[in-house]
Parts: sequence; structure tokens; C-alpha cells
Amino acid sequence: MRHSLPLTPQFYVTAPQSCPYIDGRRERKLFTALQGSGAGSLNDKLSKQGFRRSQNVLYRPSCADCTACLSARIRVDEFSSNRSQRKTTRRNAHLRREITSPWASEDQYALFRRYLTARHADGGMADMDIFEFAAMIEETPVRTRVIEYWDDRPLESGGKAALRAVCLTDVLDDGLSMVYSFYDPDMPQDSLGTHIILDHVEVARDAGLPFVYLGYWVPGSPKMGYKAQFSALEIFKDRQWQAIGHPDEHAHSTHPLSVEPIAEQVAQIELPDTLSG
Repeated sequence: MRHSLPLTPQFYVTAPQSCPYIDGRRERKLFTALQGSGAGSLNDKLSKQGFRRSQNVLYRPSCADCTACLSARIRVDEFSSNRSQRKTTRRNAHLRREITSPWASEDQYALFRRYLTARHADGGMADMDIFEFAAMIEETPVRTRVIEYWDDRPLESGGKAALRAVCLTDVLDDGLSMVYSFYDPDMPQDSLGTHIILDHVEVARDAGLPFVYLGYWVPGSPKMGYKAQFSALEIFKDRQWQAIGHPDEHAHSTHPLSVEPIAEQVAQIELPDTLSG
């Protein structure tokens, strides 16, 4: 089934499948290809409207009876870490950040496999081989970086530096978009996932970028609940960005009457001026 705007790009809808966040629900995605000279501006514009990038595709949840997946971002200038987050930063002060071009490595893939085995063994990426992993990292038509976090302490005992965390990050015109991150699953006490987000806030602040896009926050989903713990968080809801407020206020998003028809959703999408005539 295809729905399109008057001009390119064209938008499509995936077939329903089991929702990875809320038991008993079915998910469906609205998506479009990301290609050509306008890829960067399209990524910038649609990211502001709740879309996410996966390789050469931009997508947004468009489920038939649920609107619970809400794009979330941190307002960098207003962000203030809490006591627990400050402890996380101190605990990981030994990590060395490296920002590189989007190029896959064996160290990355080894860490990625360990992370999936420990955290998402039954997920959709569990069978991803090294070639598919390389495609995830390298197939990007926009400005993308790989941010790695290295532990140099093994060098003191004659070993090699250890890669502890990785984040594939898009550089938008108004912020950093955390496309996908993974980290050492054997160090839960270090809260590496939280550290990656906190460090992205610092990177964005240093670069003068106002937002850090975290992906989707899903009210009622234990997998996504941690995102609500970050201050200055806002969500894209009712076609606008707004402060998250109390998480319980968004429970009605799972009601089937909250969903607009696909054609209306597509008609409301704003395109960059270069693509809209």
C-alpha cells in the first residue's frame, strides 16, 4: 500500500508485525527512501517531525490502533544532570571518546555481538552478521559519525585498550541524533547507556547544537522508561514538540481512537523547501 505527497518523496507503510515494546500490540511503520542530493535536508526536516533514520530509510511508527511511540529529544541548554547521572559521569571519567567516520571495525562488531547476546538475544537484530553490521554503520547518505568510548586501563597490564561503547550518530542541523548505540554488557554497574547520552549532551553543547535526539520513548514500556529520567526532555506529540510532563499523562496514547488515517498523516508531513517546490 503506498501513499505519496504531491511531489517526491514517496511514502510507504510496512505490514503489521509484533510490537517490540508493548505486549499484544502490532506495529506498523511509515517510511520513505533517503537518497540523492537532498538526503541531508530531508533527514533534518523529518527528524523534527518524529522520523528516525535506518541506513537509507527514514521511518516513523504508524500503527493502526496505537500512538504510544513518541520521538524524544533533550534540550541541551536546559539540561541538568541529577545526582545519579553525575555519579555515572564520574564513574566513567576514564573512558576516552573518539569521534570517527562511519566505518565498521572488528572491535565494534565483537562488542555488538556481545551486547545483543546479553540484552536482545531474541530481537530482530540477533542474526545480523558482520556484513549486515557494516551496512548498518556505513550505508548513510547523510552526515554521520561513529562515537567510540575506549578504556585504556588494560594497557597498564600489557593488554590492549578495550572498546566499551559505541554510538552511531547523525549530525543534524539542530542537534545530534543517536541512531543506534551498544555497549559492554558485562559492566552494568557503570551505566554505560546513560553515560553515552550524557556525553552526547556535552558533545552537542560544545558544538553549539540545541538538541540530542534519543529515538522513541514509549509510555508503559520498561525498555524505554529510562529516557524519561533525563531533564529538559520533550516529545513530539500532536504534531509539535512539547515538554514531556509527567509520564502517566501519556497513557491514552495506546487508545485506538488516538490514531489518524495514514493519508492524513502523510498529508501533514512538511518537506524541505528544496523538495516541495
